[in-house]
Amino acid sequence: MILLSFDIEEFDVPREQGVDYSLEEGILVSIEGTNRILDVLKENNVCATFFCTGNFAENAPETMQRIIREGHEVACHGVDHWQPKETDFARSKEIVERVTGLTVTGYRQPRMFPVVESEIRRVGYRYNSSLNPAFIPGRYMNLRTPRTWFMEDGVMQIPASVTPWLRFPLFWLSLHNLPECVYHWMVRRALGHDGYFVTYFHPWEFFELNEHPEFKIPFIIRNHSGLQMAERLDKLIKMLKSRGHEFITYNDFVNIHQPDNND
Repeated sequence: MILLSFDIEEFDVPREQGVDYSLEEGILVSIEGTNRILDVLKENNVCATFFCTGNFAENAPETMQRIIREGHEVACHGVDHWQPKETDFARSKEIVERVTGLTVTGYRQPRMFPVVESEIRRVGYRYNSSLNPAFIPGRYMNLRTPRTWFMEDGVMQIPASVTPWLRFPLFWLSLHNLPECVYHWMVRRALGHDGYFVTYFHPWEFFELNEHPEFKIPFIIRNHSGLQMAERLDKLIKMLKSRGHEFITYNDFVNIHQPDNND
């Protein structure tokens, strides 16, 4: 089973480099990238889960409707990606449900920051995907956490996939920078070990970042961005489909493993 996801947020990476960049500009970049992602998914006839910030949902309603119309799951990703708050999970749910008219069951905190699981359950989420259990000094140094799904305070935790032994991350930056054959091999190893694969990307990765030196974005982020990243995503999906793997949403994954976890 393949759990493919996208953190649909306003583009704020230039702000991390000290560049003055507005919310409106960030939304436009992410709308373009999201549509490019949706084109790839539609061509390959696969579903995914889109974790959306409140800012994006309110400022890009037409894009949100396309996500829904094409059969993808909508989940929550906080409110303001640049300034995440521990309490955003409740407000994010209210905003995204109001914009989409759907009941949202999943959450991912911006930048994979921690959340209070009991509060996540209290407001009605069934799962939380805010953990990258990788061996990376800094934000993702999570050697003591489980690699695969587990339950905590009545909420299913769905960590991003890492390699079985060294915990090398198999997220967006890896597909940007590794040779595709190496990345595909590591994905297959994780699949063989765990029986499923979880990964995530962002819409701004599918924008032509190399055409904008004023963003001051590091090479490892803009490497193979834009159309090249769309091609890499397309090849990854085709490789997995050719091996008979099924693409499912995160909520479907919860239904399979915890069918009674909805009260």
